[in-house]
Amino acid sequence: MKKMIVLAFGVLLVFPFTSYAQKDVLDEISLALKGGASKEMVKYFNNSVDLTFENDTQTYSKAQSEFVLKDFFKKNPPSNFMIEHYGASKGGQPYAIGQYKSGNKQFRVWIRLKESAGSYKVHEMSIDEE
Repeated sequence: MKKMIVLAFGVLLVFPFTSYAQKDVLDEISLALKGGASKEMVKYFNNSVDLTFENDTQTYSKAQSEFVLKDFFKKNPPSNFMIEHYGASKGGQPYAIGQYKSGNKQFRVWIRLKESAGSYKVHEMSIDEE
């Protein structure tokens, strides 16, 4: 019984740090999106990531992702980005939904994280004009 109490207490102590780690990664990505900083964004990407633009999904390496995002930012310079919703899938994978603005255009951004080597990385990202 004593072991179960210690285990339960340990889980309660670790759980908040996990959720903070997820939010920290999403907050850093949010700052990079606000600044149109593709180089900063890819620091938080898996070695390969699925990027979707207007319903066209491609899998890219980190290096390729940087160039693809740089091109997107060049065509659509950021005027603002804000995360509107944080959540987790039924399988526990964290995600965020946000609003990216560029001039008079608005884009819905969906970001899904996956745990990799003890930290959370972007596994999938979708940017669609509204």
